[in-house]
Formats: sequence, structure tokens, C-alpha cells
Amino acid sequence: MKYLIVGLGNVGDEYDGTRHNIGFRVLDAFAKVSNIAFADKRYGFVGRGRVKNAEVVLLKPSTFMNLSGNAVRYWLNEEKIPLENMLVVVDDLSLPVGAIRMKQSGSSAGHNGLKHIASVLGTEAYNRLRFGIGNDFPRGAQVDFVLSRFSPEDSKLCDERALVAVEAIKAFCLSGMSFAMCNYNNK
Repeated sequence: MKYLIVGLGNVGDEYDGTRHNIGFRVLDAFAKVSNIAFADKRYGFVGRGRVKNAEVVLLKPSTFMNLSGNAVRYWLNEEKIPLENMLVVVDDLSLPVGAIRMKQSGSSAGHNGLKHIASVLGTEAYNRLRFGIGNDFPRGAQVDFVLSRFSPEDSKLCDERALVAVEAIKAFCLSGMSFAMCNYNNK
């Protein structure tokens, strides 16, 4: 079986380490523990590896967050991966920093990257791993907040929790989404 694991974020040094780039951070952690290197390919940075008997294609889109659907559609088609074998890793304001929630489908919850993916694919029925980035910002300051960097304490927590997210991704690839949700949601 082949899986597409998509980490959402924005390319460029100015976005490196921001809350909105937690999807990239999780995929970087996955690549590090799995000895996978990324290569600059069409629509994104792509890494290939295995999790036991599962082949994984890691994708960090270079299309910027709000156009992520273009990269997702291209790589699903290019690799001939069925939609049910895709998992999108995304930041979530409604979860505390480091919390993980896996879902099989759902709305974009206002997230422009997820909105674009749903628009391009014509469905919201795709797997996602939501990674909490907190929501400690004043009214009207959401954009500044998601594009800000974590405090040193929260950054350390995110590094630790990224490793838990990596295990959740592996569970998704090896045992399916239901198993992964039961074993990693709210843990």
C-alpha cells in the first residue's frame, strides 16, 4: 500500500518555525526518525520511505498554504494514491498547543489550506491530523498569531508532540484511520 502524507505550511525563511507551519515541522520529524530526505519536486518538497510494508510519500507543498490543493491533487494523481490513503497534517487554533486530533473528514473550520484542498478535490472527505497551536490572541489578531513563532517552552512541547504525531501517522499507514484515531486522539 502507498500513502500520501501532506504537511501544510508556507515556504520561505520568514515562515520557518511559525505556528502555521506545524505541518512542515511534523513531516520534518517524520523524515528525521525515518531517515528520509526531501527533494525539490513539482509543487513541493517530496520524500519517500517505508513504514514496514507501507510505502509513504511525504509532501510539503511549495504552493503556499492557500493553494495547497494544487500540490495535493498533482501528487495523488502522479503516485496513483487513493484519497483514503492520504493524511493531511494541519495546524488547529481550537486545540491547545501540542494536542493531536485525527479525523476522517470534516469542514475546513476556517483553515484556508483545508478549504483549498476540499475545493480542488471536490470533497471534504479526506483524513487529517490536526495539531494544536493554541489560541491565545486578542480579537482580530488571528493572522498575526498563526504567523508568529512559538515561545521556547511551547516550541519544546511541539517538538515532543511532533514525535507522537509521527507515531500516529505510522499507525494510520499500518492499521488504518480508525485505529489511529482510537489510539492517538486526546492522548
